[in-house]
Amino acid sequence: MQNGFIKAAAVTPKIKVADPKYNGTEICRLMDEAIQKGAKIIVFPELCLTGYTCGDLFLQNLLLNETRKELKRIITFTANKEALVFIGLPLESTGKLYNVAAVIYNGELRAFVPKTNIPNYSEFYEARHFAEGPKEAEWIEFDGKQVLFGTDILFESKELEGLSIAAEICEDVWVPNPPSTAHALAGATVIVNLSASNETVGKDAYRRLLVESASARLLSAYIYASAGEGESTQDVVFSGHNLIAENGVMLAESPCFTNQIVYADIDIFRLRSERRRISTFVTEGREYYEIEEIEFSKEECRLERTFDNRPFVPSDEKKRSERCNAILNIQSMGLKKRYEHIGCQQAVIGISGGLDSTLALLVTTRTFDMLGLDHKGIMAVTMPCFGTTDRTYQNACKLAEKLGATLREIDIKASVTQHFLDISHDAENKNVVYENGQARERTQILMDIANEVGALVIGTGDMSELALGWATYNGDHMSMYGVNAGVPKTLVRHLVQFYADTCGDDELKTVLYDVLDTPVSPELLPPTDGKISQKTEDIVGPYELHDFFLYYMLRFGYEPEKIYRVARLAFAGEYDDAVILKWLRTFYDRFFSQQFKRSCLPDGPKVGSVAVSPRGDLRMPSDAAVHIWKEQLENLS
Repeated sequence: MQNGFIKAAAVTPKIKVADPKYNGTEICRLMDEAIQKGAKIIVFPELCLTGYTCGDLFLQNLLLNETRKELKRIITFTANKEALVFIGLPLESTGKLYNVAAVIYNGELRAFVPKTNIPNYSEFYEARHFAEGPKEAEWIEFDGKQVLFGTDILFESKELEGLSIAAEICEDVWVPNPPSTAHALAGATVIVNLSASNETVGKDAYRRLLVESASARLLSAYIYASAGEGESTQDVVFSGHNLIAENGVMLAESPCFTNQIVYADIDIFRLRSERRRISTFVTEGREYYEIEEIEFSKEECRLERTFDNRPFVPSDEKKRSERCNAILNIQSMGLKKRYEHIGCQQAVIGISGGLDSTLALLVTTRTFDMLGLDHKGIMAVTMPCFGTTDRTYQNACKLAEKLGATLREIDIKASVTQHFLDISHDAENKNVVYENGQARERTQILMDIANEVGALVIGTGDMSELALGWATYNGDHMSMYGVNAGVPKTLVRHLVQFYADTCGDDELKTVLYDVLDTPVSPELLPPTDGKISQKTEDIVGPYELHDFFLYYMLRFGYEPEKIYRVARLAFAGEYDDAVILKWLRTFYDRFFSQQFKRSCLPDGPKVGSVAVSPRGDLRMPSDAAVHIWKEQLENLS
């Protein structure tokens, strides 16, 4: 329950058709197993207490009476068990038979939720036995007590703010306007579906798509428990295909033709964050009856959920290549539109032999190809100074040559030295003035050359640097169009590698791979024995950590405590807890203190779901205090 996580289970028991006592015993056994694993929401299939395939036996009084008896036994069994359980059964009420979910918690029957859409086509003939349930909740009698009966019911827990659960049954999710839409608009963040979906060729893929898309459209979690082995195979076969999705992402899925329990850790706070962010998701609609007496303890959910430690980079090679190609197209199309709009045919780029300037140069050449412009119109300017190494200098020159750009070398040592004399700065004092004086001199040169030849200065800085403020204000921070502004550092590397692997030029590939192998550095301090002495990640921390922090902070609104918790899981064996906490503190310090640099960024294309443009995703005041975020981090020490 801590940090908004709650464990859910979708359970398929191996049943016997028309044997409620056997099925009830199996349901209790599996319920116990799920509770032992920490599940708080447990969903069983449609009509699992009798079996979905009873046919006209549903009309037999004996079967219905035995089912009621068995439900009472199950209710008693749940006493002192902290889980909200959904069990499917047939229920007679007011002279009609309904296909319902019994909702049980801690020895009490909390409600019956009936199926709304009754299929009567192809292999389905439910209308022969079952009536459509009422939407508005009403009271009916069961075992001498009044119980709510209806579709429009929400089950909520005060201990986990934002947890609101609603139910639908099988066919309900397959129709054009499923009940889950109204449930979500009434505030439900978790939808459960008790299903008996028979298997036909290709149906598993469609079912998976249906559940994923429902969770994405409703900004919810969706728990789908389906009937499996034990149902009658007289005409159809059931595969027990259980699914748990969250906001379009499949968290857990059982293989077809297995009777399994699948578990997933649902992130309620993440869903709340998405609903806050997406202004077009407006809760409204019918009045719902809210059952709020579901009391979950505030114990820590034992997380089985995994968190990708490179959230911006797809782990699947094919998807990663598709992502890289799409991003290069977005960057190039953004720049192409700018060139077409202003009628420009020249570009100026400062190239250092590092990753960011390399990517900017590759994007610019790709743009010039789209425009049918000669690469000679790209002026690649290398500006060696005190920290430049032979390796980066040579790579910069080779890149310009291989890509057909016009290479221009301007040594800035003399001009920077003169600048230090002008402002009375001791060149032996290698402080921030020493470093930034070089960065601003380079930007001045690029801007003036661009004015001279009628060109745009193409920015090279990436999103990770902007998040940390690792850019010299009015130095490399400034350009006329920042093609990398939406690209995190962890992805820059893969974009360059993708280009290298697909360019078809072995010599260019060799240069690009050497750039990839070079430590990330601004090269503003003199080298040691000819090698880079100033490594960025030694100063501000590993970019894979900072990109992870940035993603979960901006994309899902995670608090520092929660980011730390999931980072420890994601980077287990790679970074120890103390290192993660150290750089997380650095991240918050820099992210808040450096917003003023992001507030005046040049134009540049957004490429993913996280961006820091002051005109787009991040409308953040430059003077926001970091106190409450840092205070939470201090409590983790």
